[in-house]
Amino acid sequence: MNRHFLSAVLLLALASPLSAWAQSSPQPKPARPVGAISANNADQFLMRDGEVVLRSGSGTKPLTQNVVLSNGTKVNYKSGIVELPGGKKTTLKEGDYVTMQGDIVFATPGSAAASRGTTAPASGQFEQYVDRNSPPTTADMETRLTSLNSRITLMAQKIQLLNDKISLLSSSTQRPADTSQLDQQIKALDEKLQQVK
Repeated sequence: MNRHFLSAVLLLALASPLSAWAQSSPQPKPARPVGAISANNADQFLMRDGEVVLRSGSGTKPLTQNVVLSNGTKVNYKSGIVELPGGKKTTLKEGDYVTMQGDIVFATPGSAAASRGTTAPASGQFEQYVDRNSPPTTADMETRLTSLNSRITLMAQKIQLLNDKISLLSSSTQRPADTSQLDQQIKALDEKLQQVK
């Protein structure tokens, strides 16, 4: 028994310096992101003349390497390919830019539609921009409340029709009940609900 105890003590004595050396060895420093450049939060990576440049204020500066932003968004300065942290890729078109926070701003409806994999609207116009950070006006609030009230009214009517349909179907035991009128009314309400914004 003393031999086993002595062997264990000897093994621990040999292992302690190795474990202390492993813990004290310097840890490798994290790699510096590709394209680490000095810029401020208002700067943008703009697609201009087929290449991505750094726009700072009113001036621009050519890039010499790809960029990885702090949120993980990657910008290829030659091709304009932007890879988002989730893995989705899109290609910048002329005038499109990426903010320092990794947001992509499209210059035209066509480039925005191409990014989504759809076609641009026939009107060639952007939808009205709504600044979510600005306080809403009284008129905006009244319009929104009217719209919500309309939706609530239509949804209450649809619930009533669905309850009527359930009652009709559960009460008929001999043969299936005719619910075609209720179905038409429900369909009409669905169409009205789609029109209300």
